[in-house]
Amino acid sequence: MKIQTKTTLLFTCITACIILLLSWFVYYFTSKQAATDFYKRLEIRAFIAARVKFEKDETSVDAYNEIRNRHLERLENEKEYFIKEDSVSNTNVEGLPQKFFREVSENGTANFKKKDTYYTGVLYEMKGGDYIIVLSAKNEQLTATIVKLGNILIVGFLVSVIIVSAISIFFSRNTYAPIRNVIKNVKDINAENLSQRLPVKKGQDEVYELTHTFNDMLDRLGTAFETQNNFVSNASHEFRTPITTIIGEADIALSRSRTNEELLQSISIILTEAEKLKHITTSLLNFAQTGFDGKKQNWQKIRIDELIVDVKNDIEILVPGCKIAIKLDELPEDDADLVVEGNPNLLRLALGNVLQNACKYSDNAPVTVSIRTLAGSIYIITEDKGIGIPEDDVRKVFDPFFRSDNTLSYEGYGLGLPLALNIIRLHKGTIKVSSIINKGTIVGLILPINRQTF
Repeated sequence: MKIQTKTTLLFTCITACIILLLSWFVYYFTSKQAATDFYKRLEIRAFIAARVKFEKDETSVDAYNEIRNRHLERLENEKEYFIKEDSVSNTNVEGLPQKFFREVSENGTANFKKKDTYYTGVLYEMKGGDYIIVLSAKNEQLTATIVKLGNILIVGFLVSVIIVSAISIFFSRNTYAPIRNVIKNVKDINAENLSQRLPVKKGQDEVYELTHTFNDMLDRLGTAFETQNNFVSNASHEFRTPITTIIGEADIALSRSRTNEELLQSISIILTEAEKLKHITTSLLNFAQTGFDGKKQNWQKIRIDELIVDVKNDIEILVPGCKIAIKLDELPEDDADLVVEGNPNLLRLALGNVLQNACKYSDNAPVTVSIRTLAGSIYIITEDKGIGIPEDDVRKVFDPFFRSDNTLSYEGYGLGLPLALNIIRLHKGTIKVSSIINKGTIVGLILPINRQTF
């Protein structure tokens, strides 16, 4: 069921319940008030009947009779009963309960209804003994009025529900029309026209937020598609070059008889290109593995200062001439602020890639690493004095296989920083890069602190 239909039904049901409850209140209190008014009329008639029957003054009797005949019309089935109070227990007036007579004796008046007949009893005090005067009648007019009122309320209820339903359908259609337009426009967008965007109307309502969110999502999808296309194109190029060299050298070696020196030279070239393929394949495998959500990774608590020292020692062994200095003056006083939770091997790989880039692109000039904490995060900042990154290329350094023009003379494949970024994101962190051409580059790795006891 569509939300528009649900909204219409819900609004109609709620309104119908309110109208039904209001109609019931009108019917109930109108009936009650009409019955109370009729009982009051019977009570007045009872007192007049008592005066007419027991008054000895002929003038008064004539006057009461005149008032009664002129101003009090005869009610349907109107009956009068005069019962002496001390003989009530032996009297049976149309099956009235004794409780009715007791209430008259105690309160001076009482009302009772039996089927469609109304009874009113009043206590009339006399010197020779008190009397209970019971006056009964049917109120056909009241019954007809109540029935008519009930019919009017039922018809009004049905008409109101129909009107409310029509209004609900009208408003729900108009309310959800922008959403239907969004759905229609979204259905028209596919991989072939991913650059198309939803029209955004001015305003700050939910439809504006929905449209804006869809457009933001399309921007991210477009960027992802473009990145994927560039990734596939660049990966194909990086694989094709060494494979072409290997095949070419093999063809040359097999085309005719070769001397041992020529064969050794061809095999050496093939080995070099094969090692490049291995390096690219390993980097791509690591890059793909960092796309996992981390649930199956080997997470543990890690001291960042100890991890940096280990990475520094490894790089200085692998890259002779690389000089890395660790600045300790900004270390936090509390050792707990140096603890993060993550996979040590992955973090070692990410930090190693950043430090190797710093050493490589600074021609082994001194590289400094500092550690500082701020707002619940730990910052690992590497700074080199190398060739730097052009301003327009800084935002592209995390694209797989991207390399700036000033790095083409250096060996590399453009996978180090993208791999490091994936690893840091896997650990709920981020990487910031700032650089000045020919002056150096600063890379900051930001990770959340785990404040549990190390």
